[in-house]
Amino acid sequence: MRTTTRLKKAPHKADRRAPGRAEVRAADLGPEDARGLRPTRLRRVFVHDLEIVASIGVYEHEKRYEQRVLISADLWVCDDYDGVSDRLADVLDYGKVLDDIINLAQGEHVNLNETLAERIARQCLSDPRVERVRVSIAKPDVTRSCRSVGIEIERERSDPAGLLAR
Repeated sequence: MRTTTRLKKAPHKADRRAPGRAEVRAADLGPEDARGLRPTRLRRVFVHDLEIVASIGVYEHEKRYEQRVLISADLWVCDDYDGVSDRLADVLDYGKVLDDIINLAQGEHVNLNETLAERIARQCLSDPRVERVRVSIAKPDVTRSCRSVGIEIERERSDPAGLLAR
């Protein structure tokens, strides 16, 4: 008679919880869970290649003449929108995001793309529902040898100084 030895399987990562930590399963979450909390959802709101004319740059000709700038922003929004209400007041309004970007870009001369990107990121993160933002700024008319030149930054609510990007 053959005897087989069964090896005990290591617990799955999800089964290794910190002691005393409550388990919340998706099945436990309805419109409201037992604690009266609604689950939060994450969505990405984006503006891609917003083309505006702005006064930006360090060179004399850039200070004298406005130039085309392409601005993109991706915002990771965490809220409790239920997917049913169909009311603009219940979600982040990308129209407001557009207005904020335009006002910042066209408000005054900015020397550096990086400065404008930081201002846009800070404005986006001023909405408490925005957890993370990625902003890119491109200048399409700087040189004929490439489509555009520019920068991209990413900032998180828990990292307002941009230390994660370093």
